[in-house]
Amino acid sequence: MVAEHVELALFEQSLGNIEGLNRPFCDRVADAAEKTAGSVLFDVRVDGDTWVQRMAAIGYGETGTAIIVMEKNGHLRCASINGDTALLVAELAAWNASPLSEQARLDHSGTASILLAKLRRSGHFGRL
Repeated sequence: MVAEHVELALFEQSLGNIEGLNRPFCDRVADAAEKTAGSVLFDVRVDGDTWVQRMAAIGYGETGTAIIVMEKNGHLRCASINGDTALLVAELAAWNASPLSEQARLDHSGTASILLAKLRRSGHFGRL
């Protein structure tokens, strides 16, 4: 149910694009979080993936978490996640909340890649 609400907010944004210009990924994720009463947990670049370039998470407390990915073609896809990815989401959220100097020192790309791989194995964001 969480993912459906986020998808609706993202769809609404696409209708509001002026002259075909898309807003930056981080702005779209933040807007979707605000419209669905969630909070952005992380927004990271996914390096080395053939199909996905960005990934973000919106948290809804006890209700769950939605993951949004931006594909290389600019399309956004969304899915609700289950408990077996919670540790990876928490690790990326902690990295995102850390000071920039610490973010520069710590590499998040491995965690992001593992999370994306787990999501794909569970049927989300399959390769196109």
